[in-house]
Amino acid sequence: MAINPPVDATTTQAWKALDEHLSALRAEGINLKQWFADDADRVDALSFDAGDLHFDFSKNLIKPQTLALFADLAKQVKLDERINQQYTGVHINNTEDRAVLHTALRRPVSDEGKYIVDGQDVVKDVRETLDRIYAFANRVRSGEWTGVSGKKIETVVNIGIGGSDLGPVMVYEALKPYADAGISARYVSNIDPNDLAEKTKGLDPETTLFIVVSKTFTTLETLTNARCARTWLLDALQANGAIDGSEAARKDAVAKHFVAVSTNLEKVAEFGIDPNNAFGFWNWVGGRYSVDSAVGTSLAVVFGPERFEEFLQGFHAIDEYFATTPFEKNAVVIMGMLNVWYRNFFKVASHAVLPYDQYLHRFPAYLQQLTMESNGKSVRWDGTPVTTDTGEIFWGEPGTNGQHAFYQLIHQGTQLIPADFIAFVNTPNPTKDGDQDVHELFLGNYLAQTKALAFGKTADEVRAEGTPEEIVPARVFEGNRPTTSILGDALTPFSLGELIALYEHVTLVEGTVWGVDSYDQWGVELGKQLAKQITPAISQDDDALAAQDASTQSLIQFYRAHRK
Repeated sequence: MAINPPVDATTTQAWKALDEHLSALRAEGINLKQWFADDADRVDALSFDAGDLHFDFSKNLIKPQTLALFADLAKQVKLDERINQQYTGVHINNTEDRAVLHTALRRPVSDEGKYIVDGQDVVKDVRETLDRIYAFANRVRSGEWTGVSGKKIETVVNIGIGGSDLGPVMVYEALKPYADAGISARYVSNIDPNDLAEKTKGLDPETTLFIVVSKTFTTLETLTNARCARTWLLDALQANGAIDGSEAARKDAVAKHFVAVSTNLEKVAEFGIDPNNAFGFWNWVGGRYSVDSAVGTSLAVVFGPERFEEFLQGFHAIDEYFATTPFEKNAVVIMGMLNVWYRNFFKVASHAVLPYDQYLHRFPAYLQQLTMESNGKSVRWDGTPVTTDTGEIFWGEPGTNGQHAFYQLIHQGTQLIPADFIAFVNTPNPTKDGDQDVHELFLGNYLAQTKALAFGKTADEVRAEGTPEEIVPARVFEGNRPTTSILGDALTPFSLGELIALYEHVTLVEGTVWGVDSYDQWGVELGKQLAKQITPAISQDDDALAAQDASTQSLIQFYRAHRK
């Protein structure tokens, strides 16, 4: 099926209407405090539920009628067509001629036979792979699968990079309270030798299982780390007498302590991994959209198949909500359109994601790849230049840590920085400090920050506190700093799946407005290619050195002079 050229959003009536709407808001004066005072129904009109997540958009720089204009823009850029194409397997990743079917990774068994893409029953393929992963996970969790010396696996070490690392490590950290089999996980991604050295420090090689995650089994960083991990394992096993130095013993050890997530079974076998212990995924699964595929095998081992299924069900709940809810009431679409509103109409460059849950401390880093690799583009999917600014710099840290670090810039800096505040009503670790519920103290900060950002503090209010006049200006908060509040019941596998799917689809909404292919990532390729050319020059190849630019030559010469 041919892909239509993107609609130039800036030429639509809806874009013009939004521009006029913003001019009217500015002429009136953008004043959240006044808007709340004038409209008793504002919060109700700008609050929505999706799955078991609650969204309050009322502290954004919009009025209830703005939502209709957002919906008009979504319709005029044909968002409904893009959603349908994605869900049904049209090759909307046209620069790589691939379908974009991460939503198929979480479809229920009942959907088998309903989605035939490129001749394959994609849901059937997914469920068959999941069954294999679950069987393997149960063997490891029960102790049926053992290391070479017969000991139960206690630590899983996932070796991957990019989407093969950021997703699994984020989810592992987020769901730690659900680890119930006495198995912990560590994640190695960086080719810097320090990463593998620290992640293997203190491990017992007899109880360690490595999962090497590389679709092609050719990723430079991942395969380098895998080979180094294999050397570490064999040397350590031999040193403590678990194996002798024979080739047969070493081969057996690799087969018992390494599995793969890959579709290149030939290279998997060359490494020493039994191809029966390799779990594949498909070219329609982008790396940054893959945590709910075989890339999440480490999670199925640590948390178990039942929890992994709950995780997938959370994704699917938001997939269905996004595809079936009218745009003007669709929290996912509204979030995406808010990001366009701030990026293109307010000329905002960055976006903060501030989870008030320590278990989500890696969530902002995960979103950096999801959003910035997807929409950090300057050409549209038909190869023409973009007609708007695209992409946002996503960043953040958990509250309350961020409050004591960078919130100063958000509150009183010269940049407008929209922020998503995420929290949960219940905690797995309820604690009292005397009579004070510590989680309520924590949530008090979550609520206070959005209130302070929205409504600020006037000079008169500062003076009324007895503040000396000379420092009144320093203590004024202008307010009108936009935030979205997302509140859930508890951080569970289901709700985490919902959160991830939420931002996946927000990314699609923005990418559709901007007309970009959100699913390729050619920007990461050039550096990889150049690294292969430059690496030989670092230590020995003078011809390769001579081929470099003057700056690179100078830096390499400094390296050679100082390497011990």
